[in-house]
Amino acid sequence: MSEPLALRGGAVLPDDALSWRFSRSGGPGGQSVNTTDSRAELSVDLTAVLWATPGQQDRVRERLAHRLHGDVLTVAASEHRSQLRNREAAVLRLVALLDDALAPPGPPRRATRASRASRVRRATAERHRRDVKALRRRPPLS
Repeated sequence: MSEPLALRGGAVLPDDALSWRFSRSGGPGGQSVNTTDSRAELSVDLTAVLWATPGQQDRVRERLAHRLHGDVLTVAASEHRSQLRNREAAVLRLVALLDDALAPPGPPRRATRASRASRVRRATAERHRRDVKALRRRPPLS
């Protein structure tokens, strides 16, 4: 990669913010499976990303907190047999993760309440279940 990647909202992911690591991948591979390092791990330091607004970095940190180690986000790809295709898959996965995290929040939830008819249906169904289960009980000794 030589050019920076453009993200949602005007943020830019420079090439020098990315670091690669390669290792042996599990799965199919034939005779070359024990000799090639086809699994690709892509790490990005979020402090090196050129954010368009200061709130973008906070939003990404909040939404991807479970995937971060410090300020570093890591994505791995090992589904392909070649390192090049795994590198491409890792870049696509990283861009998709960051784009989803940068998406603006949805509209606030509007509080609603159940309709009268739905409350009546629920009460009728509960009464019916109660009557059916009552028939399964042992009759009282009187």
